[in-house]
Amino acid sequence: MVMASIVMAFGASAQKQTLFDFGWQFTQNGKTISVDLPHDWDIYTAPNAQTGATGTGGGWYQGGKGEYRKTFKTPDGEQVRLHFEGVYQQAEVWVNGQKAGQHAYGYTPFTVDITPYLYKNKKQDNEVVVRVDNAAQPNCRWYSGSGIYRHVWLQTLSAVHVYENGVSVTTPKVSADEARVDVYVAFTNESTETRHLDDIEVTFDGGDFQEVHSSPKSQQKMEELRHVPPHAKGSLGVAYTIKNPRLWSPEDPYLYKVRVRFKEKGRIVEERTATFGIRSISFDAKQGFLLNGKNIKLNGACVHHDDGVLGAMAFDAAEIRKVRQMKEAGFNLIRTSHNPTSRAFLDACDSLGMMVIGEVFDGWRTEKTAHDYHEMFDSCAREDVHAMVMRDRHHPSIIAWSIGNEVIERKDIRVVSTARMLKKYIQEVDNTRPVTEALCAWDRDWEIYDPHFEVLDVAGYNYMIFKHKTDHERDPKRVMWQTESYPRDAFRNWATVNDNPYVVGDMVWTGLDYLGESGIGRYYYEGDRPGESYAPGGQPEWHGAYCGDVDMTGWRKPISHYRDMLWNDGTPLYMAVKEPNGYHGTIKETQWSVWPTWESWNWPGWEGKPIEVEVYTKEPSVALYCNGTLVGKKDVSRDTQFKAVFTLPYEAGVVEAVTDNGRTSLTTAGEAARLRLTADRTVIAADGQDLSFITVEVVDREGRVVPEAAIPCTVKVSGQGLLMAAASADLKDFEPTTSPKVTTWKGRAIIVVRSARKAGTAKVTVASQLPQASLTLKIK
Repeated sequence: MVMASIVMAFGASAQKQTLFDFGWQFTQNGKTISVDLPHDWDIYTAPNAQTGATGTGGGWYQGGKGEYRKTFKTPDGEQVRLHFEGVYQQAEVWVNGQKAGQHAYGYTPFTVDITPYLYKNKKQDNEVVVRVDNAAQPNCRWYSGSGIYRHVWLQTLSAVHVYENGVSVTTPKVSADEARVDVYVAFTNESTETRHLDDIEVTFDGGDFQEVHSSPKSQQKMEELRHVPPHAKGSLGVAYTIKNPRLWSPEDPYLYKVRVRFKEKGRIVEERTATFGIRSISFDAKQGFLLNGKNIKLNGACVHHDDGVLGAMAFDAAEIRKVRQMKEAGFNLIRTSHNPTSRAFLDACDSLGMMVIGEVFDGWRTEKTAHDYHEMFDSCAREDVHAMVMRDRHHPSIIAWSIGNEVIERKDIRVVSTARMLKKYIQEVDNTRPVTEALCAWDRDWEIYDPHFEVLDVAGYNYMIFKHKTDHERDPKRVMWQTESYPRDAFRNWATVNDNPYVVGDMVWTGLDYLGESGIGRYYYEGDRPGESYAPGGQPEWHGAYCGDVDMTGWRKPISHYRDMLWNDGTPLYMAVKEPNGYHGTIKETQWSVWPTWESWNWPGWEGKPIEVEVYTKEPSVALYCNGTLVGKKDVSRDTQFKAVFTLPYEAGVVEAVTDNGRTSLTTAGEAARLRLTADRTVIAADGQDLSFITVEVVDREGRVVPEAAIPCTVKVSGQGLLMAAASADLKDFEPTTSPKVTTWKGRAIIVVRSARKAGTAKVTVASQLPQASLTLKIK
């Protein structure tokens, strides 16, 4: 999925970016192993509630310190840099024994100029050492992971070059007939002599772009820009129009590409590209949110940065899968709670058609955990805001920037100045998108936040949207969205957005189950440790959050199908069964939970006792049959919350829901007979970075999933593949997710295989008490 070498220009001094992920030595606690990046050392250990320094918020993992080491020859190029997409955290970069750079925040990218530290003898090995310090704990309220968990790139470039993220594109005027596209290029000459460029060339891939007529004065400026004095900075702005542009939207996420080239002495010495979409956005209390002039209701999900069973390791394939899962679940918006996400994630949002709120911080100057961002806020905030916005501003998927989440100091009036400051930092780089922030109240005070809300272009309400009517009366121009909501409130939140144009969207907490915030979203049984995830001492039997619409294996919970049906027309008829209270114990719910509900008609021992079947549909009526006998027929409408609930005595067999336009059924499964392996992709790239996600299902002889099956399994991968993870969705299972051992939960598990860098095949074998199951992947 990641190209090993991307040539950005041609010639001896061409700008080139090479993936630097392979062949590292990792040392921790005196032990050294070979690793390829991305790498997260925490996920290779078992969470431990007694010793895990990250605590309940971090999922009981250890954190600590680690060191990465790699040798390489000095490449060609006047300038040589290392670009890190993400290191968690407190990274120091040393080259040949000299400190070359450092970066504190674990979620923003950074680049280190290593030119002065390299050996001039190109046959001599250079050594780069990256020291990572994640020992000060706790420093995050969720699972952060530890190490170089995103890609690293080796960059070589000419002394005269475009700044990193120095090509920006805006679309100030957009209509179906014509759009204006402004291209801005910032560059520098880091040599000691004036460089004379033959040409600065701007071209596009796709579309008939016409440069807006330039004046003699602007032509003179262009001529001047071609002569770049030593250590000088330059900038170029060019405006274009395009007739009948193809507008970016979730339904048609069309992307254009602009290419900027510098030519010197007949050679291309610099080339940069930027992918962009042409679209317009606006927020208005009367019209709501408009994309390309069309009103869209925003059905959003909050999503953390981890990739579930892979921990924090941000493989492109995992990031793409994460976005695709949210798209398939019916969402059209993701909030990157509560930190900048990866480049690959946003690329996927662009290409798949997913809108995004890019969030930079969880907290500001007042701590939420002992060693969180408050320790670096005053020294790093501007740098980190710029790092996010500079990198991400060309993504059409991003429709807003968020500066914070539930900041602790919200009752201190000085917080308003901090919000203004952060908004200013964003607008120093990008003023084309609104700024938002998620506010909440843990008491009855709410109206006191009005001065804070005045700073924001769109007001973020965490769990507080029930205040919308009185707030709208008090401030009719305020545009609101609910930036976090409880999963069980799906209907109420849909109705609020549907009925009130000034409430433009809702974002459920969360779209996906995730590591950390141990036990949030759990249901439990009487006799288990009571309380919420944040109860004193946390929930030591859990190491993750079960509040997602989609679980760790990629299975969509019934609440996901219900939410999808509410927001989107044309969804298929869906049916699930509420677990009877008392079947496994007396059920207790928590704030972020929903009642345990399953796609199962296997309830042995419950024969003759009442059980509830839920059917989700916008059809006007639905009938339910059990073993061919009509149980009943119910009208369905907004008054019933587009849900029909039938109570009937349980008996094994087949239960079927029928409407005028569809039907769906659940059948009692028999005894576990075999394992079924299904890969999301059976052909993956031989680049050492691609992934295949393989679903393991326990099925009976007829191929029906056995919903209560807990089968211990051992996974083996041979050939041109590497086992990365084998785990279930059971967040009370403390076996490391990267272990070859996994016990299915609710009849399911997930396996992740990483490709080798050599073509061939990879054979995946799963051994258990059932017949051995296998699957072969092509690596090409």
